[in-house]
Amino acid sequence: MNKSALRRQLKSARNAYSPAARRKAARASLRLALRHGLLLRARRIGVYLPHGGEFDAQFLITQIQLMRRECYAPVLPQRGRVLRFARLARDTRMTRNRFGIAEPVDARPLRARQLDLLLLPLVGFDHQGFRLGMGGGFYDATLAFMRHRRSWRKPRLVGIAYECQQVESLPHDPWDMPLDAVLTERQLYRYTSRQAL
Repeated sequence: MNKSALRRQLKSARNAYSPAARRKAARASLRLALRHGLLLRARRIGVYLPHGGEFDAQFLITQIQLMRRECYAPVLPQRGRVLRFARLARDTRMTRNRFGIAEPVDARPLRARQLDLLLLPLVGFDHQGFRLGMGGGFYDATLAFMRHRRSWRKPRLVGIAYECQQVESLPHDPWDMPLDAVLTERQLYRYTSRQAL
């Protein structure tokens, strides 16, 4: 199955979750994140603000802020595809980008390489840790610098998804950056031994 067909199938599966099931899954994923110490070693954590059926990361965002970690959300560039990450706090002023997604307003957003941990939305993921996104290429462009690294790969990349979004294998391209882990409502899947999670 090609990427477009997979996107349609997997988006349909995640959109089938009721609001109550979404809240239950979000709480379960937070418990797993805490049990596995996912947030402990990171000071600067990149998150996403859910849109269009994406896994609700708000419980994780609240926990990050309660733990007094620095929380950052993506900001679309005026041109190109490389995202920056703006500080997200309870009193942060917000705006909407051209896709209607909320973004924090920050005069000096960070580059991805300045983050310790990046939580990414996804449409699908496979047993090798490859991620299927929405197809815009924003995260591919943002994380392109990581393909040239030989050792430490900061930030650690953790996808956030429903269990139903997992498939055996995804078609992937040479520029696709595999994830270090995926957190679902049932499990924290780890894919690499290059870093401790």
